[in-house]
Amino acid sequence: MTLTDQHPAHQPSTDQQDVDQQDVDQQVVDQQDAAPDLARVKEFADKVHADTAVAVNSVLTYLGDRLGLWRALASGEPVTSTELAARTGLAERYLREWLAAQAAAGYLLHDGGRFRLPFEHALVLADDDSPAASAGGLEFTAAAWSGVDRLADAFTTGEGIAWGEQDDRLATSVERFFRPLYRGALLPVWVPAVDGLQERLEAGAAVLDVGCGLGTATRMLAAAFPASRFVGVDSHEPSVRRAREAAAEAGVADRVSFRIGDAADGADERFDVVCFFDVLHDLGDPVGALRAARSRLVDGGLLMVVEPHAEDALDDNLHARGLAWFTASAVACVPGSLAQHGQAALGAQAGPARTLEVLTAAGFDSARVAVATDYNLVYEARR
Repeated sequence: MTLTDQHPAHQPSTDQQDVDQQDVDQQVVDQQDAAPDLARVKEFADKVHADTAVAVNSVLTYLGDRLGLWRALASGEPVTSTELAARTGLAERYLREWLAAQAAAGYLLHDGGRFRLPFEHALVLADDDSPAASAGGLEFTAAAWSGVDRLADAFTTGEGIAWGEQDDRLATSVERFFRPLYRGALLPVWVPAVDGLQERLEAGAAVLDVGCGLGTATRMLAAAFPASRFVGVDSHEPSVRRAREAAAEAGVADRVSFRIGDAADGADERFDVVCFFDVLHDLGDPVGALRAARSRLVDGGLLMVVEPHAEDALDDNLHARGLAWFTASAVACVPGSLAQHGQAALGAQAGPARTLEVLTAAGFDSARVAVATDYNLVYEARR
């Protein structure tokens, strides 16, 4: 629905609303009179029961990450609950139930009272440096449940929830989730796909990363292109603080700086490249942010925007990856956008047509999709 659609002048008349409600009521009556397909009822009930079990077990899988259980099992050595308790210092009776639940979920293998984490599963749950690392999603789930009462209020009032008002685990979980994607795609796929970007970075460019979060992408670029200089800006002070600490630990603080702000801050400073990494859809005014970014670019400067992969038609996004993006969007992205007093709330599945429309409205007539991967769409444009 657009802002125009929400205007009272464009709302259906009271008479029309009454007619529409009568149609809905009649459909409900017709459905109640019809005999249900009991096989379909059972099939769907079984699915809900299975999904509920998975949802509850997500608490336990998150505890496995938080308490170091997955790392304790990463060697692949079969253990009993008693042995795992001795190894971790945790309570055996709780671990006995935890191990059984993970075996029932298919996360662990069980044989004769001993439980084993396969090497392939360890790459997903126990190693944050693995390309398949997914424990960040478990931490995100914990953050989402922690904020569910506030989210229920937001659904009722339509108000937003600022990033800083969310559970503290949200920022770290998002960084953990995206890090494997960035490590596997940023340098080998995304940068080469944007025409002329790699050459500029190698020669030495001034780069602005808008909505840098914990600075993961900024640090990766700084490590790969030492001749360039990087500035990351973000409105979330704890993330900026952690980004600075991480840059110092990575040894790139001499060419990377992080500060609280947005695309418009420090307007006199010009950049050869401006990047938005998985943040454009989170902004309350994406067109305004892009306009500000365009004003910061030198003539001929490059814009790089990375967004979650989405198709334009809703039906084409109704799959497992789409479910992951839509749920994250409902919990964090849309609330964060609305908290900025904007009405865009693009959401994590805006799709290329809508995103290119926003880029064009901001003055980037040359905007195009540079590359599409399973998880991301990379857009490029020039001033």
